[in-house]
Amino acid sequence: MDPREKLRAWVEESENIVFFGGAGVSTESGIPDFRSVDGLYNQQYDYPPETILSHTFFERHTAEFFRFYRNKMICKGAEPNAAHLALAELERRGKLKAVITQNIDGLHQMAGSRTVLELHGSVHRNYCTRCGKAYDADFILNSTGIPLCSCGGIVKPDVVLYEESLDYGTMQRAVSFIGRADVLIVGGTSLTVYPAAGLLDYYGGHKLVLINKGATPMDRRADLVIAAPIGETLKMFLEP
Repeated sequence: MDPREKLRAWVEESENIVFFGGAGVSTESGIPDFRSVDGLYNQQYDYPPETILSHTFFERHTAEFFRFYRNKMICKGAEPNAAHLALAELERRGKLKAVITQNIDGLHQMAGSRTVLELHGSVHRNYCTRCGKAYDADFILNSTGIPLCSCGGIVKPDVVLYEESLDYGTMQRAVSFIGRADVLIVGGTSLTVYPAAGLLDYYGGHKLVLINKGATPMDRRADLVIAAPIGETLKMFLEP
């Protein structure tokens, strides 16, 4: 059976699907991927992006952190693509129970998904490190230098930087959803970033689907591998 037809059959048979996705889900919306050929890792900056996006760099070079963050991490105008829309549709049909994402762009929610677990946070949430007051992405974009709260504290994006831990509660929810899933669809991720990639270890079923343009370390473990863009693959669930 054609891999896509097998995926379609598994989806039709299941009412407990979980999706786990990475940067490749959003590249089709024009948001750059860190590790792709055209990604941020291959562009020229004074420091490597993984250095700039670290807790240490944020603490020591705060103004430079925000200059990079405004230019490269907040992608205003990006719209959900077929992958986001298809996943929202599957949730609406009662088949998809959760989207677990490594992305911070909020496009799953914009597409209509309700149960979204953001492992690495979101650019749309920002908070004062002194008083905890919340701010949106526009506040960061429209600020200059180091964004400051009305109380004088630094407004920090609610994103997980290198050297910082993932939120324990979000990870526990992700483990729970994956552990109960009939079908686990993994898409648009190289599965090389831990601890997020380790979540696949909690899936005990026999319908692990990997959708990615390139090979991943988990391909041998998968029950179905589709080497194609995620949006191109999932758009069949938007068809009547």
